[in-house]
Amino acid sequence: MSDNDPKISLKTDTKLAHAGRDPASFHGFVNPPVVHASTVLFPDVETMRPGGQKYTYARRGNPTTDSLEEAVREFEGAEGVLLANSGLNAVSLAILSCVKSGGHILITDTAYYPTRHFADTVLPKFGVDVDYYDPALGADIAALFKPNTSAVFTEAPGSLTFEMQDVRAIADAAHKIGAVVLMDNTWATPIFCQPIALGVDLSIQAGTKYIVGHSDVMLGTIAASERAWEDLHVLHGAMGSHVAPDDVYLGLRGLRTLSVRLERHQRNTFEVLGWLNNHPLIANVRYPGLETDPGHQLWKRDFSGATGLCAFAFAEGTTRDQANSFLDALKLFGLGYSWGGFESLAIPVKLKGSRSVTPIDKKLCSVRLHIGLEDPEDLINDLNQALEKAFG
Repeated sequence: MSDNDPKISLKTDTKLAHAGRDPASFHGFVNPPVVHASTVLFPDVETMRPGGQKYTYARRGNPTTDSLEEAVREFEGAEGVLLANSGLNAVSLAILSCVKSGGHILITDTAYYPTRHFADTVLPKFGVDVDYYDPALGADIAALFKPNTSAVFTEAPGSLTFEMQDVRAIADAAHKIGAVVLMDNTWATPIFCQPIALGVDLSIQAGTKYIVGHSDVMLGTIAASERAWEDLHVLHGAMGSHVAPDDVYLGLRGLRTLSVRLERHQRNTFEVLGWLNNHPLIANVRYPGLETDPGHQLWKRDFSGATGLCAFAFAEGTTRDQANSFLDALKLFGLGYSWGGFESLAIPVKLKGSRSVTPIDKKLCSVRLHIGLEDPEDLINDLNQALEKAFG
């Protein structure tokens, strides 16, 4: 399509194949170049002045980073997108762009634990007051607002326990007092959920997970609405954040197959969880895509799909030793943090110290699973043999 062509609405899979690419700008090569650079030269002093040339210094972007940022921007429906060197870095940069000394931020009690650690250890040093809220509050979150509340951080579904949030209602309430709304959308990616369309101002992803998709790169993305873009852009530049071009390129490469991989993750997960849901040793499965999940209706309203991350709880009376024996007996599920790659993973769920508002059943033994791209029948067989070894 040329610049003169009328705007054509493309389907998701077509966008994934074409977003962020301009072969005509790079001698016809399908993929953009991987630009390894720090210094950028100018032809003369006049051009060296601000705005005289597109690229001024590699920390401020190059053709490789531009390609990924533009591709993600298109899917997020954002004013602009900036990259970070990890998901946590994206979270911290996004939060710092909308808080200030003497201010107040509300964070969902079910946020990714490193987000909580950042909020508890860094923000107070700069005079930012932090409170946590029950993710089920919805519009009632307004009762927690203070005169100095400047930001509300959401995450749906919640980390480890997968509670859904009424992000639209929260955003509407926050905007009435001029607060910025943030959302960690790593679980769904903008393929299955577009937070900015729900009223979110800063949509965050750990690109390490599904964008990269192969467990080999650390990457984060922050997509900003028009009202949040300028503050994010200024903060991002001031902090000197930059992602290596080889990592950006691998993010671009992973992006091209994102839809295909998510379809398989979703299909496999529904099949595995269908089996787990009917197992006598399993008390419940947490996955908002299931009709039995408490957050299913919110998921159905705001999301168009579900991915591979889920959790389950063992039946009452299960001991920690039995749960650990189950994990140790797994053969196809690796024991490892992170997720979003091609492989299946499992970790024990530990909520102590990561919840302060929502209740915790300290006796409950839970496991978080990431369902990978293996054959689901093999994954079910692996879970079954591990259960038999752990419980007899």
